[in-house]
Amino acid sequence: METQYATMLLHLCLAVLAGGLIGLERTYHGRPAGFRTHTLVCTASSVLMQLTLYQTQLLPTIPLETLRVDPTRMAQGIMTGIGFLGAGVIMKEGLTVRGLTTAASIWITAAIGILIGIGFYFPAAVATVLTFGTLALFRWIETVMPSLFYARVELRFRRDDPLAETDLNALMAQHGFTVANISYQVGNDGQFFEYQMTARTRNKDNYPLLAATLTCMPRVLEFRIHPLGD
Repeated sequence: METQYATMLLHLCLAVLAGGLIGLERTYHGRPAGFRTHTLVCTASSVLMQLTLYQTQLLPTIPLETLRVDPTRMAQGIMTGIGFLGAGVIMKEGLTVRGLTTAASIWITAAIGILIGIGFYFPAAVATVLTFGTLALFRWIETVMPSLFYARVELRFRRDDPLAETDLNALMAQHGFTVANISYQVGNDGQFFEYQMTARTRNKDNYPLLAATLTCMPRVLEFRIHPLGD
């Protein structure tokens, strides 16, 4: 019995360590689900999986031949519950969706807790290292690798004095943007003419430069630039 208690304690301590390691990276970058959340998710998964491993101790009066143990059913229940927690950290801010990476980290943390709970230490350790490396190292890779940045751009003019589309495309090109999915709208009882478009660029510094130019244009009554991405 003492050996079993020591094994249970080892499982739980390793779950706290693995979940805390992943959660530290999320906390460092200011995510809402951070150190404590990931630690609790991993520990809870480990606790629930131990419930399936030690059913014979929990139900000593039931004959062993009638006891059916299926740890995968508990794992399925854990992952279903984690789906609700992951959905809670996904937030939509304007046209940008944030929190997808944190939701994915919560999901993998639950899976690591399941592995630790049933004593699969090697795959759990590898998964912990890979998860932490993905969150930390891949962030650096994303900053150094060439990529395209997208934004939703909205411009408003007086209906009798709009900027021609050819001039608009030239203006965007001068600031390093390529325009796609452009649409047109007349609003406010026909007083204003609006352009709405998706713009892409290879340099995020082009956003403030475009904003500064639009601010200095008297013909532009209003504009919005919504960068898209996590």
